[in-house]
Amino acid sequence: MAVDKFPIEAGHIMLFARSIGDANPIYYDESYAETTEPGAVIAPPTFVQASAQFDPDYFLRPKIGQEWFGSAKGPTGITEKKGGGGGGGGGGLHAEQHYVYHKPLKAGDTLTATVKPGNSWEKEGRRGGKLMFSESVTEYRDLSGDLVVTATSVGVRTERPATS
Repeated sequence: MAVDKFPIEAGHIMLFARSIGDANPIYYDESYAETTEPGAVIAPPTFVQASAQFDPDYFLRPKIGQEWFGSAKGPTGITEKKGGGGGGGGGGLHAEQHYVYHKPLKAGDTLTATVKPGNSWEKEGRRGGKLMFSESVTEYRDLSGDLVVTATSVGVRTERPATS
């Protein structure tokens, strides 16, 4: 996911924090946040994932009038193609996510994101043959070009469908 412009807005931070059940006042109370080390309302650690909504090509973002590969079988609207053999999501899984914060992500910031490949490695699995791991590294920078967050996503694919 590459984003040209990702505005960090206080209202979005508050709603994101509420959606993950985190009531820390640093995510919504400006007066309280001013008394903390960052000195301002900041975003929760996984907030940069919300940048996907600013990427019109992000594959999990619903597109009006098109079938959507969402999070559940029924609501996605995806219909199985004849001869497709079922299966769903293409044999890959999101295995891990890591975030490194180089400085606090504050309300009022605007970020850009660039994606680059990371490391790849293999491991022998027990039921699906070889497991193939690959990283995708997203760097979020502020408008001055300073690195704010590095997000590393690890995906895994199996050599063949797992047997029982």
